Amino acid sequence: MLLCRRLAHGFSHRFHNNSRFYSHRRLEHRVAIITGSSSGIGRGIALRYAAEGALVVCADLGSGTSKSSEATHDLITRNGGRSIFASTDVSDENNVQAMIQSALIEFGKIDIMVNNAGIAIEAHQPLPIYDSPSERYHSTMRVNSFGVYLGCKYAGIQMMKQDPYPNGDRGWIINIASVLGAVGKSGAIAYSSAKGSVVNMTRTAALDYAPFGIHVNAIAPGFTDSPMISAMAQNSEARGQIEARQPLKGLGNPDDIAGPAVFLASDDASWITGVCIAADGGFLAQ
Repeated sequence: MLLCRRLAHGFSHRFHNNSRFYSHRRLEHRVAIITGSSSGIGRGIALRYAAEGALVVCADLGSGTSKSSEATHDLITRNGGRSIFASTDVSDENNVQAMIQSALIEFGKIDIMVNNAGIAIEAHQPLPIYDSPSERYHSTMRVNSFGVYLGCKYAGIQMMKQDPYPNGDRGWIINIASVLGAVGKSGAIAYSSAKGSVVNMTRTAALDYAPFGIHVNAIAPGFTDSPMISAMAQNSEARGQIEARQPLKGLGNPDDIAGPAVFLASDDASWITGVCIAADGGFLAQ
């Protein structure tokens, strides 16, 4: 809850003082869909995109409203941005297509697709592969891998239909992977497998979409302050152990991921596609 309040305060402060924090808004008038936008990394990206001038579609199973946390799309709107909420199960093909249509009805196009939504069942109860229920694997893959596939597919289909920008670009797809897509972690067979698939899916989709001027890249966060970490770190000692795994500044926060997400959706990444950027405080350097 403290994280959400900090994000809300930070967004509000930056949004009303853009001339101080940004020489220009890098995503001005671009339409962005962010899945899993109600909390954690997805919320951080949605707020930062709005501060950069994007028109934001917040997609999630629920808006995440509570007494202490304003819904992401409401916060954006209250601070002068434009945003809608689309109730979406990313593992359901019809739901994803409906999400795309919601964006088109409201804003008329899709420039940016951030496939962030994911689940981490093993954060609550890590189990070695020989004890892991098969249904846990299927459930995780359906959201964390198949959900990304659907987002890449249907957002890309729409982007191909749109007129290109003057530089030839038609769109930007950003997939949120994980450092556990590059290395293993005992007890997290489903999550690690799914995130590994996202990394290679990103490379392949980038090649498929390159002729159409559509960028496809990924970000691999390290351990980031989010609901997943809250589930893993039940006490201060456990949290300290997680923080110690990142040599630079310890545990990350959602804005540490939002920065690279802005870069990959901007003109500064004009010749970048098919890469996975680690935003991990040095985790993978070890």
